[in-house]
Amino acid sequence: MVANGTVPSPGPGESDGPLQGLFLGLISGTSADGIDAALVEFRDADRLQAHLVAGRTFPWTEELRDRLVALGQGQDAQSLDELGALDVQVGEAFAQAATGLIEEAGIAPFQVRAIGSHGQTVRHRPEGARFNGQHPFTWQLGDGNVIAERTGIATVADFRRRDVAAGGHGAPLLPALHAALLHDATEDRAVLNLGGIANFTLLPADGPVRGFDTGPANCLMDAWCLRHTGQSFDVVGAFAAQGQVDPDLLVRLLDEPWFMLPPPKSTGREHFHLDWLATRLRGSEAAADVQATLMELTAITVADALRAHQPATRRVLACGGGVHNARLLKAIAAQLPGMTVASTADHGVDPDFVEAMGFAWLARQTLAGLPGNLPAVSGARGPRVLGAFYPAWGQPKRTQPGP
Repeated sequence: MVANGTVPSPGPGESDGPLQGLFLGLISGTSADGIDAALVEFRDADRLQAHLVAGRTFPWTEELRDRLVALGQGQDAQSLDELGALDVQVGEAFAQAATGLIEEAGIAPFQVRAIGSHGQTVRHRPEGARFNGQHPFTWQLGDGNVIAERTGIATVADFRRRDVAAGGHGAPLLPALHAALLHDATEDRAVLNLGGIANFTLLPADGPVRGFDTGPANCLMDAWCLRHTGQSFDVVGAFAAQGQVDPDLLVRLLDEPWFMLPPPKSTGREHFHLDWLATRLRGSEAAADVQATLMELTAITVADALRAHQPATRRVLACGGGVHNARLLKAIAAQLPGMTVASTADHGVDPDFVEAMGFAWLARQTLAGLPGNLPAVSGARGPRVLGAFYPAWGQPKRTQPGP
């Protein structure tokens, strides 16, 4: 599990001290199918080099995953006590993932400059609570205090809320890293992350980087598959292959106002969940036909978004869990004739750990006092240093953030 690429070096007068060395990124995405951990080494050259030293996905316990998925789908917490306990439980699980990867890599904890932890999103309302435009927020569980205390490593967490406070969506946060790793000056490219939600980073050969969510990728397919087969995801699209696209259902699914919103835009499981699907079902559909139609929904909404915002794209580079669903990639390619659809693995970047690498990179940005967001992507009022810093109890002063 090794990937190489480049990220921007600091500008004139900016500190480069914290930028070199090992950083560890942690994320559990919208699908909540596990904690992705990536140990990344950053080194200066003409441009800073990013090297994936080790990566692994650590599973949730079934009980904890079920509760996190339920909260992410819009269920309310039973009490403040439950939320407080879950915040600590998620922090404990993230800390265990970090220490587990460090042990497997055969290094000492003090060799890691910092951990960047995304946490687990349980609610994402950048448009405002209950869609009334007031008090926008995003909420990720996983107490950074717990991670720093259990690992003995300085931790940066809670990356999204500063961007939301600055008027942005807090997402996507990784287009800057995608650009550094995968931009090509000879062709327009797009990086497609197929997690629970699909999102694009648009990388024109010459021009500004853009990015936005396109809608559901795996979240609906996974939930429907679990309900009807007992499997947590549709392995290689086999369940969908048993059915046929239901054109009437597809029309009803596509008749969703969110798809028509212009960027900046982001969404999550609290919007696209099984209750959302249930309001569009007639009740007589075969389960496999619904699965096939959900896959087609992902393919069409991804393709429509790309044609609308970067029609001259030559190459789509896919990452995230959906990259392993060959039938899904084939469906997307069928909607994008003339474009090459391939995995980021073809360009030296492990598709399973791009996001975790990104949060290692964001921790590096924070420690260097550098912005982590792109306002043109998130809609924030300007660049912001992201995340809350939780110092380690046993590390030297060099882990403190700022230039």
